[in-house]
Parts: sequence; C-alpha cells; structure tokens
Amino acid sequence: MPRHGYERTKRLLDLVTAAVCLLLASPVMLAIAVAILVTMGRPVLFRQQRPGRHTQLFDLVKFRSMTPYACDEGTAADAARLTRLGRWLRLTSLDELPTLWNVVRGDMSLVGPRPLLSSYLDRYAPEHFRRHDVRPGVTGPQQVNGRNALTWEQRFAYDVWYVDNRSLLLDLRILARTVVVVLRREGITAPGSATAHEFLGTRAPAGVAGDRPPQLVVGP
Repeated sequence: MPRHGYERTKRLLDLVTAAVCLLLASPVMLAIAVAILVTMGRPVLFRQQRPGRHTQLFDLVKFRSMTPYACDEGTAADAARLTRLGRWLRLTSLDELPTLWNVVRGDMSLVGPRPLLSSYLDRYAPEHFRRHDVRPGVTGPQQVNGRNALTWEQRFAYDVWYVDNRSLLLDLRILARTVVVVLRREGITAPGSATAHEFLGTRAPAGVAGDRPPQLVVGP
C-alpha cells in the first residue's frame, strides 16, 4: 500500500477503534475514576505535555497513579509516590485508558513510538528525531520487545526501525502482541526502578535507517 494510503487508512482505523474502545471501557473508567477520588483525591487524570509528530506538543492524558509530592527526588521518589492503586493500574496498564482520547483527537495513534518527556528533546542524538516523523503511539515496537526493561539505545533503535518499516500488517501484529505483553505484565518497570530510568542522553546513534533491531519480536 502506498505511504499516503497507509496513513489515511491508519488514521481511520485509529479513530474508529479508539472511539469504540472508549465507549466499551466507559464503565471501567468510571469505576477507576471513583477509586482514585476515594484513595488519592483530585485530580483523577494526569496531564503532561509531550512532543508528538514533528515534535509538536500535546497534552497526554492518563489516570493518575502517584501522589503529587515526595520528600526526595529520583527513583526513590517515584517509589514513594506510587500508590497501591496506582501500582495496580500500571501493572494492568489500565492507567493508559484515557490515552485513547489522545488517539481520537489525532495527537496519537494506536501504534507508534511512545511519547517521551519534552525535556528529552535536547538530549537526542540527531537520529533520534526521526521517531517524530509519525504520531506517537499508545503501544509500539519497544512495548512488545521489553518495554521499560530495554536500554534507551534499544528503545530508540526500535522506534526508528518502526518509522522506516511501518505498515498496517506490522501495526496489527504489534497490537496483537501488546495484548499478550499486557496479560503477562512484562517489562512494566525498569530494573532497580519503580517506573523507568531517566533518559540522560547518549552519544550512540539509535540505529541505521532500515536496520532491524536485535531480537525483534514483530516485524516482516
């Protein structure tokens, strides 16, 4: 399928699928919202600006899983702020449900590179910016190949590989694999961290365009 035809078809599938999933998941989302209100109070949703396609900023929306303050910084702070309910939401990936609204709005796609912190842009190697040639995704190649257990170099390599090799078949394979990864609860946290390690920058390129990242689970 020509690239422009793929993009139009993918956007239509994103819109229809995300809207249907939001409708079907609305009772679950209501229950989660009430649980967050009871255990953590307001706000129910976590909002944060993230760079999307062409690095344009958008407001990412998720269910809140942490308390707003901690007595220290870094990994220990994340562990201290993560509530019991929040830990369960992350373990089941249910905290991601509101992100479907970002897909409906067109900020994100169901499949693509995960949206990272805007502060990371200044730490990118030149090759890393290619991950912003497409909309960021709710899931993507790195999510089905190790998730937060991957090194940052591996994550960027998967993202760049996806940009060069994206297709509807690949997207469907990633979505199917995502279901398995979520059910198995694989790669939710980075080794030695309650969440994920901060990206501090790297001198190594993310990978050569068109190259296959090592041990790719999904791909042609």
